Amino acid sequence: MSERNAPISEVLAPWRSAAWARVSAKPLSPPVFEEIGRVHSVADGIAKITGLAGVRLNELLHFPESRMGYAASLEPDHIACVLLDEPDRVGTGQRVTRGGGVVQVPVGPGLLGRVVDPLGRPLDEGSPIETDEFLPAERPAPSIIQRALVREPVHTGTLAVDALFPLGRGQRELIIGDRGTGKTSVAVDALLAQRDSDLICVYISIGQKSEATAAVIDAVRRLGAPERTIFVVAASTAAPGLQWLAPFSGFSMAEYFRDRGQHALVVIDDLSKHAATHRELALLMQQPPGREAYPGDIFHLHARLLERAAMLSKEQGGGSLTALPIAQTEAGNLAAYIPTNLISITDGQIVLDAKQFHLGQLPAVDTGLSVSRVGGKTQAPLMREAVSSLRLEYAQFLELEQFTRFGTELDPKVHEQIDQGRRIRAALAQPRLAPQTAATQIALVIALQEGLLDNAAPAEIGPAVARLAQALAAHPELGQRLAVRSAVGTQERDKLAEAIRPLLAPVSAA
Repeated sequence: MSERNAPISEVLAPWRSAAWARVSAKPLSPPVFEEIGRVHSVADGIAKITGLAGVRLNELLHFPESRMGYAASLEPDHIACVLLDEPDRVGTGQRVTRGGGVVQVPVGPGLLGRVVDPLGRPLDEGSPIETDEFLPAERPAPSIIQRALVREPVHTGTLAVDALFPLGRGQRELIIGDRGTGKTSVAVDALLAQRDSDLICVYISIGQKSEATAAVIDAVRRLGAPERTIFVVAASTAAPGLQWLAPFSGFSMAEYFRDRGQHALVVIDDLSKHAATHRELALLMQQPPGREAYPGDIFHLHARLLERAAMLSKEQGGGSLTALPIAQTEAGNLAAYIPTNLISITDGQIVLDAKQFHLGQLPAVDTGLSVSRVGGKTQAPLMREAVSSLRLEYAQFLELEQFTRFGTELDPKVHEQIDQGRRIRAALAQPRLAPQTAATQIALVIALQEGLLDNAAPAEIGPAVARLAQALAAHPELGQRLAVRSAVGTQERDKLAEAIRPLLAPVSAA
């Protein structure tokens, strides 16, 4: 039979065998299935999505143009997705794909000295963040067996805190007060005081004005250690999802160093705005409101965040993470919902009083309401012994001062107590952005306890402290003796007092 009249199967046989040989030479890859959903509606930073039946709670979702969000609520007919970018380019009908995991943020030394958003994207004019390591924004807190006792101090540079309400590494100390009472100033001084320490600092700005955040960054860059500081900024103009994510991201960035045996200090400014953002998102997703319209999980939200602050055991590397959350009160009401929640979660609180602030007593620390439940064990023995009587004298002075307003006649002993209390109050006063060294603080407390400042008027205490700090800087050997971490006998304390006396001679002779 001629080739022209041959059956088609015989004509195509050589071609078919050659084509099959080419195909069989390459292994067949399995088909790839991708679950795709669609945006049903977008409003106020929340996107309702349909078509993603297998999505999990808190799973990362991807939108066109590299925009992201996470599944915050799984409803029977839709998914409520919190957008992590501005919603202007997310529209109805756009396709949505699953990310397969939770929100992760970049971590590592490449973030030090940088200003980033909660997703780790640079907000300064520097180069892109160079790191290959990522951690989930939400991580479980260390278990009890992984923790160690809080025994190492955190120096804040504020005498009213370090002397009366000291902090320890791994502690959570709440800074709380009305608006404009200097809460951020106390926290910033704590950041500046770490310029000579080994702590890695993370400052988290949530819903703050750009000018206020820029002032903090500028202060740390001028007076602190910016090369060991990370600034996580979610401004008031940022998407609500970014403001909600900011504290969790900042903690993950700090935990990278903690898990490697280093020490970190995290300032959250502030959790009141974070709670308001959480309430806003919950109400938009139609979750049932509770007290003051906050959802019922607001306590758990902040508890699981602050529980991540810890001092790890030696078996876990011995690193630590110390948290200084900031919260705002209204008219000094500490019994409001969010303040009471945070007070019960943390290990103490530094309460700032609006009345003292307006009278010019800065920092306006309320010594009656403030407390540190852990840090007293971390104080140097010399400081602990000196402030034991100082705290009692100051408390008695505050009570006596109330009676003197009635014009009652006082005996000489009461006059001495009032004069000493005024000197103590003047010594506790401190300008902004001027943290004191540990040696200066201990020398000042010894001077008050030993009566070296009895001849000084309250107005002369401030200049005396400045001269004392300059003199100690010129005598580092005396500063080392003052900052000793072991117990000091009476004779050694008397020698230290005699060494401090010449430094205060111009004031004592006045």
